[in-house]
Amino acid sequence: MSHDLIIRDGLIVDGNGGDPYPGDVAVDDDTIVAVGRVDGKGRQEINAAGAAVTPGFIDLHTHLDAQVGWNPLLTPSSCHGVSTVLMGNCAVSFAPCKKADQTFLAEMMETVEDIPREAILSGLPWDWQTYGEYLDSVERMQPAINMAGLAGHAAIRYHVMGERSIDENPNAGEIAEIAKVAAQSVRDGAVGFSTNRLPGHRVPDGRSIPGTYAEAEELEAVARAVMSEGGLMQNVPWYHKDNIERDLDLIGRQAKAGGGRVLFSVVESKTFGIDDPHHIIEKYRAEGCEIYGTTVPRCGGNVSNIQTVILFPGWEKLRAIAPEKRLEAIRDDAFRKSLIDAAKAVPQSEALAQRLRWLGDGDRPVYTKSREDNLAAMARELGEHPAETWLRMMLETDGKAVFHMPFFNMDFDAIEDLMNREWVVPGLGDAGAHVSVIIDAGWPSFLLSHWVRDEKKLNLATAIHRMTARAAKVLALNDRGVLAAGKRADINVIDVDRVEERHPRMVQDFPLGKSRLTQPAAGYLATLVNGEVIVRNDEHTGNRSGRVLRTKV
Repeated sequence: MSHDLIIRDGLIVDGNGGDPYPGDVAVDDDTIVAVGRVDGKGRQEINAAGAAVTPGFIDLHTHLDAQVGWNPLLTPSSCHGVSTVLMGNCAVSFAPCKKADQTFLAEMMETVEDIPREAILSGLPWDWQTYGEYLDSVERMQPAINMAGLAGHAAIRYHVMGERSIDENPNAGEIAEIAKVAAQSVRDGAVGFSTNRLPGHRVPDGRSIPGTYAEAEELEAVARAVMSEGGLMQNVPWYHKDNIERDLDLIGRQAKAGGGRVLFSVVESKTFGIDDPHHIIEKYRAEGCEIYGTTVPRCGGNVSNIQTVILFPGWEKLRAIAPEKRLEAIRDDAFRKSLIDAAKAVPQSEALAQRLRWLGDGDRPVYTKSREDNLAAMARELGEHPAETWLRMMLETDGKAVFHMPFFNMDFDAIEDLMNREWVVPGLGDAGAHVSVIIDAGWPSFLLSHWVRDEKKLNLATAIHRMTARAAKVLALNDRGVLAAGKRADINVIDVDRVEERHPRMVQDFPLGKSRLTQPAAGYLATLVNGEVIVRNDEHTGNRSGRVLRTKV
């Protein structure tokens, strides 16, 4: 018997969490038809000897809503074995949208997620108003990987209330309308609704985005409406000592009100000096509530190199130079001296240097350094000012030196404890967002290289289960997340001995020449999406076989 594609002689890690076993996987069209020992031949065959064969990974927190318009390969997520992404998180989405509100939504996405408004307005067709029409438009963009979407609270509130949505809470009639639009968005295909409690998520004039201070009555009404249509509620709580317990309680109240799934962005709280508040989630789960958290499995934060905006205080002259031209600029001795003098004149330079950690000069970035192993300490050892050390390293590496400035998930013991909770799913890579300063989208490769291979704190089967079947359960994806006959053929073939992230780098591939950070991967022999090979030996094939995944009630 022949098949469209057979993956031969791999170690099958099927996503269910059980022991891996040797075998083959056969695919016809977009579907897995056999797992185990497969006879016959494939019109295409992949030799997986010595490699793990897994389901494609699922990232539950991205902002690829805009990037799909000009980078349908959706890098770097698709480079790291991710076959399905959830967009529209943090209450910001591009639909529903009245034509008059397009600029507001684009500008809000820029200020919240650092995606240039000009790129958003010029790089997307804006040929929609309802959420369903938006998904139809994304489908026409032919993404390389599967995309599911959330309808954002801020977009829906503005749609219903206009300018009042920013500073005022809705009246009873408006709450009913917000819930009605949210439910319709789910009927149109959104997998749920996203809301935000972080005051730092702002519109351009500095006010917090619509819905940030929503009261329980509004959130519970939306939860009832959304969950009655099979959708989930996504939350971004504020990890602040005065607010986090209130925000986690609101998450539980949504789950109780609607009787459905709730997802939230969870981080270890030690970084913020907060005793673990997640007993609140455990309490609601013990009462039968279906609540999940997603967290990045390493420290997350900003990137500082010659092309980013994370530079020393007083370096306005360097910031004003186009990122791709800065290396040549600092080769000038006089200009470089002026930068060092400017940094020395600002006391905050030392504080910045204490937060910057060099990612090393190997092929693989080092995210596990202690807080004490920082740029300030390096400079003291060399008898230099930190700005001088930073500039010298940029010159010596032809601009390839990279520093990391983490600001959450900084305690690895606490991360391990968090990830081991049955309701936590690795993710939170924020792919597509904060594109000039943050690149955490390589988290799957870090999870496999650090936690599984190097530290041996997770076995391979457990790690794969959490990235696949557990994540699929959050999205109610019954046809993905495991390797079994009848499931969609989203599959990775991975050299676990070699898998890892590569160093972040800046590329100028956004519309109008705007820059973004990306991060290559190593160790991915193949990634399949709906039966098509989209990555082979760490390189994209150009195939774009992703689909828009819509709510199924």
